[in-house]
Amino acid sequence: MKTPTVVALLFVLSSLARAGDAGQPIPPAVVRDPEPDLAHPPSSAEVLIPSHGMGMNAFFYLAGGSGPHPTMVLFHGFPGNEQNLDLAQAIRRGGWNVLTLHYRGAWGSPGVFSIAHVLEDADAAMEFVRRTDVAKKFGIDARRIVIGGHSMGGFASAAHARHDRRLQGVVLIDAWNAGSTGEQMHIVPNNELPATAEKRFNDIGNSLNGATAVSVVAETIAHRTEWNYLSWAAELTHEPLLIIGASRGRGEDNRKLAEAVTSAGGKVTAVTLESDHSFQDRRIALAALIVDWLQKLPDR
Repeated sequence: MKTPTVVALLFVLSSLARAGDAGQPIPPAVVRDPEPDLAHPPSSAEVLIPSHGMGMNAFFYLAGGSGPHPTMVLFHGFPGNEQNLDLAQAIRRGGWNVLTLHYRGAWGSPGVFSIAHVLEDADAAMEFVRRTDVAKKFGIDARRIVIGGHSMGGFASAAHARHDRRLQGVVLIDAWNAGSTGEQMHIVPNNELPATAEKRFNDIGNSLNGATAVSVVAETIAHRTEWNYLSWAAELTHEPLLIIGASRGRGEDNRKLAEAVTSAGGKVTAVTLESDHSFQDRRIALAALIVDWLQKLPDR
């Protein structure tokens, strides 16, 4: 039986999903360029983020106006064909810096790709953005840093947020539950596993170094218990969460996570948009939800 708190949350989810899909007010930053600030124009910068002896390729979208600015670190999913750079641009128009990157072994970043490395790389990126020299150079308000990501990037964001008490917030965009995938793959007969893995992860192409669909599936099987993010709920109650699921993607997993964190006492805004995993027909609604939520975050 659901508790009153969870029932109330589900009502909010339903209402927000309808609003986000249709008549939700759209923040100006989503669809309109800001007034020019010739003294402090928006800019960008290529950077290398150190992670375990490698320099990950990364790119800063730096907000216009006098700083320092709140900053979001935005992680892409697997394998990174969809980088959500339209979201980065909208968030920047809303007054935030955005740091994007490619994990070790992904899209030209040196090293070998693995899911375990992604988790380490997320930690390294958050350490980088908080460095005093980096914050000064790029106008970062170290008190107002949000972590977020899509799919695997959402999984990595949640994993990092468990042990980071300095975040202003966390944004999970149809976050992948790697542990749940491992549970599903664990029961596939060994002789069928390679074909099943190739079918499940069929978009790697030439983007990842040292990784295959089979190696990725093997990782999820080996870590299926500790990588099930539903078991992290109590550790995700320390900062506000925005969880956006896709009805034709991983919406059910995201809904369960929202319920679990809410039941554990966390502050969750959760929405399920009627769309696919990449929100290909709901990009404006997706950006509107994220920018609006970021702009309403309380100061730390």
